[in-house]
Amino acid sequence: MNALAATNRNFRHAARILGLDSKLEKSLLIPFREIKVECTIPKDDGTLVSYVGFRIQHDNSRGPMKGGIRYHPEVDPDEVNALAQLMTWKTAVAEIPYGGAKGGIGCSPRDLSKSELERLTRVFTQKIHDLIGINADVPAPDMGTNSQTMAWILDEYSKFHGHSPAVVTGKPIDLGGSLGREAATGRGVVYAAEALLAEHGKPIKGLTFAIQGFGNVGSWTAKLIHEKGGKVVAVSDITGAVKNPNGIDIPALLSHKEATGSLNNFDGGDAMDPHELLVDDCDVLIPCALGGVLNRENANNVRAKFIVEAANHPTDPDADEILSKKGVVILPDIYANSGGVTVSYFEWVQNIQGFMWDEEKVNKELHNYMTRAFRNIKDMCQTHNCNLRMGAFTLGVNRVARATVLRGWEA
Repeated sequence: MNALAATNRNFRHAARILGLDSKLEKSLLIPFREIKVECTIPKDDGTLVSYVGFRIQHDNSRGPMKGGIRYHPEVDPDEVNALAQLMTWKTAVAEIPYGGAKGGIGCSPRDLSKSELERLTRVFTQKIHDLIGINADVPAPDMGTNSQTMAWILDEYSKFHGHSPAVVTGKPIDLGGSLGREAATGRGVVYAAEALLAEHGKPIKGLTFAIQGFGNVGSWTAKLIHEKGGKVVAVSDITGAVKNPNGIDIPALLSHKEATGSLNNFDGGDAMDPHELLVDDCDVLIPCALGGVLNRENANNVRAKFIVEAANHPTDPDADEILSKKGVVILPDIYANSGGVTVSYFEWVQNIQGFMWDEEKVNKELHNYMTRAFRNIKDMCQTHNCNLRMGAFTLGVNRVARATVLRGWEA
């Protein structure tokens, strides 16, 4: 099942639990606006090349729309639609005043030079500058984009609208980026895991963790768990996988990856088949990579007692059912990986105020938001007698539905 079908299914289930009016339910699913633009640039060799860029703005009933911009060769409109919708529910669960959006350009960033990427980003910004904005739609980095991409968007946007640091988040610190943003998603995952485990009377210290994906989110999650005394027993990424039942020395693994660009040949653990990581023996499994990695083929063999979804949509609905029957507790992506967008919100707030926070304040506020959201989800679970995924979806959908009705949606 693809991401859009799964998101729609979760939404419909939540709408049924909440008893939403069928017309309201239908209107909540329809995106506010879909933008598609042709971005034609000269390549370094002088030839012209054209790429399709787009932005899907899903809902703005609770505030400006928010979501990443990805540069990837297979940018599938369905998937982007699902991710824009997911951002609407995610920002509502986190209780930050945004709606959802997502966008990107169908290109392969590895095949473009830095100057080609800059030209492409500027042309894209020229085409959409009057449809994004501080109070309309605030982009952020995603797959294949980074703080430099945001700096180019900021510069190009400011040529039309005057200096506007709050138009994008995930910027370089020197241009108004927030301290703590780099680690925010991983730190949020750890705060979320702490809240879940505390509910079951367990601390992070002494438990075993398997982490799939060792990019920004996976590496920060592993580092912070290691610092809190948790044992990371298995780690994988696209280059390979490492296991050590006594716990991997994460700082050493980070240095090894920094030096070699890969997890292979690390002497602090044994190589393993990356696919085996998902069914490895551990207390907590944290998928931080791609969607759909837990499915009906492998769900029966999962040995973890808890799954914390740091990736978007890592568990497909078939696996969801199998794992629930086995008694595995799943902390859904819509909450677990919301640390990134929460600190993006803090960055936007700091830019609007023109007053920057220190890192300690950023992390403290993130902790407050993550723990409060977990309590709110648990309340919904008790009210509607449902699991954590439906607790989070009913919480998010209910907030957006209430805002929509209050604003007057039938007029």
